[in-house]
Amino acid sequence: MELTRTKDIDAVLEQNEDAPEGDAEQTGRLKKSLGALDLMGFGIGIVIGTGIFTLTGVAAKDYAGPAVMLSFALAGIVSLLAALCYAELSSAVPTAGSAYTYAYATIGEVFAWIIGWDLVLEFSLGAAVVARGWSGYVASLSDAVPTSLFGESSTVNLGAVLIVLVLGVIAWVGIRESKWVTNTLVAIKVAICLFVIILGAFYVKTANWHPFIPPSEKGSDTSGLTQPLWQALTGTSPSIYGLAGVLSAAAIVFFSYTGFEAVANLGEETKKPSRDLPIGLLGTLGICTLLYVAVSGVLTGMVDFHDLDEGAPISEAFKSVGLGWAANIINVAAIAGLTSVILVDIVTMPRIGFAMARDRLLPPRLAQLHPRFGTPNLMTAITVVFVAVLAAFVPLDKLAEMVSIGTLFAFTIVSLAVPILRRTSPDLKRPFRTPLSPVLPIVSAILCIALMTNLAIDTWIRFLAWLALGLVIYFAYGVRRSRVQRAACA
Repeated sequence: MELTRTKDIDAVLEQNEDAPEGDAEQTGRLKKSLGALDLMGFGIGIVIGTGIFTLTGVAAKDYAGPAVMLSFALAGIVSLLAALCYAELSSAVPTAGSAYTYAYATIGEVFAWIIGWDLVLEFSLGAAVVARGWSGYVASLSDAVPTSLFGESSTVNLGAVLIVLVLGVIAWVGIRESKWVTNTLVAIKVAICLFVIILGAFYVKTANWHPFIPPSEKGSDTSGLTQPLWQALTGTSPSIYGLAGVLSAAAIVFFSYTGFEAVANLGEETKKPSRDLPIGLLGTLGICTLLYVAVSGVLTGMVDFHDLDEGAPISEAFKSVGLGWAANIINVAAIAGLTSVILVDIVTMPRIGFAMARDRLLPPRLAQLHPRFGTPNLMTAITVVFVAVLAAFVPLDKLAEMVSIGTLFAFTIVSLAVPILRRTSPDLKRPFRTPLSPVLPIVSAILCIALMTNLAIDTWIRFLAWLALGLVIYFAYGVRRSRVQRAACA
């Protein structure tokens, strides 16, 4: 067995064709029903959520001050560089699986398995984290909601399970239904962000922006497994504010951008992927970055950053200036925002499992589509159960960092895949080409790794343990049944 055997690009494109009649192990083609605006809807639906409604307060208050605007911009630039690489690969190879498939075609099967397993972690954990956040927001809206069943104080978070099951049914019924729900929720979220920016601008005090980058201060001592990897490697003392604080805040708010690569996972269901995928990816990042920078600017202008609330910074800022009615509207919009994030996560993860099962790295039955809805129904059911169990029982405050490390790892692989595929498949039709390759993709990979080093050592340990578990499954099952390996040995 050659573990670094790659998958031929033509084979990737051919497998999207309809299966021969009567072939029980083959799967049909996922239905093409998405356009550029739909892709941007899914992208904005998963990106605008927990980050803007919660992390803004933490990042500004504890790390960057008003310069949190720069942190959001920096995180957006890193994401945009990765999005340019995704745009080239997804428009050339519009198939389910995104980074998993790109790795399979460039650096080999074992690395494709690793990235696929990593994406399973990213989207399932991300959905569970946000589902628990959704449950907490619902509990905070009314005293009639029992905290024994909703929120972090519950033994079994029934609220999180409930929203996962409801959205799981929508994802199972079909991509068009998921599209309609997502686009509606996205319209609400974008409207609220504009509402915050326009109304909040009347209450901005420019004095709150001075100094824009607060002077550097010594941070609280961290040691052992809780310290960032870069701190352990360099032996430097922790600090907040200043340039170091801006960079640390960028690593934190990067969570706000995670998930936009879900757009690439929908390539096989896009009507005109060569045109619509780049628009969907770059449009998502451009719109979200502008909204993030503007909202964080208004927020730090309304309230001194030392006084920001870390749980619900935006709504509390409006309460502080006597706009309680606006705060209530924002809280309802936050629930809508979190709902769309969960839905897109649940829609995306089965597509990754579908691609892996189609390659026989997972049992082929998992790649079968529902005869009526055209969705990977068994993978969707497994996803919903897995996410519901996580959301019900596991406190995920610390594990949320694993979503960021998983995403950055995927971005690194995709960035490196662009120059590799340019060399190995020079004649491949590329409707969109990443500019300044290989320089830009390499810079993207370096920046992703740099942000990863800002995450705690214990996060790295958990991440490596998850990858080790995945390799055990791969060597016990996938490597012996892989379609590519069997074809090579035939």
